[in-house]
Amino acid sequence: MIICVSANPAIDKRLRVESLAVGEVNRIRSSQAFSGGKAAHVAMSAKVLGEEVLWIGLLGGETGDEIEHQLVEFGINVVSVRTKAVTRTNLEIIDDGGRITEILEPGGMVEVSELHEFRLACTEAFEEAEDGAVVVLSGSLPPGMPTDEFGSLTKMARDSGAKVIVDTSGEALTAAIESCPDLIKPNKSEAEKAAQASIFGEDDALKAIKILRDRGSRAVCLTLGADGLVYGSVDAEPIFVTPPKVDVISTVGCGDATVAGFAVAMKRRLDPAASLQLAAACGAANCLAHLPGQIEKKIVDDLIDNVVIRSGR
Repeated sequence: MIICVSANPAIDKRLRVESLAVGEVNRIRSSQAFSGGKAAHVAMSAKVLGEEVLWIGLLGGETGDEIEHQLVEFGINVVSVRTKAVTRTNLEIIDDGGRITEILEPGGMVEVSELHEFRLACTEAFEEAEDGAVVVLSGSLPPGMPTDEFGSLTKMARDSGAKVIVDTSGEALTAAIESCPDLIKPNKSEAEKAAQASIFGEDDALKAIKILRDRGSRAVCLTLGADGLVYGSVDAEPIFVTPPKVDVISTVGCGDATVAGFAVAMKRRLDPAASLQLAAACGAANCLAHLPGQIEKKIVDDLIDNVVIRSGR
C-alpha cells in the first residue's frame, strides 16, 4: 500500500482567462474545481498506476466533504480527520499565453485535539500497513501544526517498517531531513534554501544533494523542471535524467506525479535507474493531463522509453 499524508489539503479551482490584468476586471472563460494539495495528486497518480492507496488528511466544511467524495470516487481509501476550520481553496489562473498564476490560501488553524487525532490516524495506518508499504508526506503545513510534524511522522513511519518519501519545503523540509527519510524531492529553490547553497549547474546540484544527504536523507531527487532530475543516494552513483519532450497543458502537479512514480517504484523495489524512468515519465504525463495528478497509464507507458538516463561522477 502507498499511504499519502496531507496536512493541508485544498480544493483547487482552475480559471482560464484570455489574459490576466492586475488591478482590472477579468472575465473568466471557464472554471474547474478538483481535489488538490500535493498528497491528493500523488494519491491519484499512484492509483492510476495500479497501486492500492490510502489518503489521510485534515478536512473541514463543504470543501472538505468534496475532497473526500472525489478521492473515494477515484478509488482511493480515505481516512479524514474533521476540523472546525473549513478546508482551503486555491486558485490556478491560466491565460492564453500558457502563463500560470497560483494564489494559495494558508489553510485554517488546527486545534490541539485535531492534531492529536491526525497523529493517531497516521500511527494506526502505519502500524497496520503491510511490509513494504510506502508513506508519502507531501505539501505544506497549516497554521497551528508544529514545523517538525513531518519529521515526527517520518520517524514514526520508519519505525513501523515503512519507506518514507518527503516532498515539502522550508522548515518542514529541514526537520524531516533530520529524521532520515528514504527520499526527498525538492525543486531547485527548495534545495537551495535547505542546503543554503546556490545551484547554477550540475556540479552545484551534486554539492547540494551531498549536503542534504549528509544531514540525514538517504536519497535526494532534485527536480529542475524542463531540465530534468538529478538523483543522488548513499548507495548509488549520481544519476542525471532528461525527461521526454511533450506539449505542455499545465505544469501544476508534475512534481507530485513524479513523487507518485517514485513511490510506486519503491513499492515494487525497482532499481534507481528504473525508478527514475518511471518517475520522469509520470511527471511528463502530468504535463499532458487535463487535471493535476490524473495521468493516463498508457501515456506513462509510451513515454517511459523516451526518458534519458546517464550516470554522473
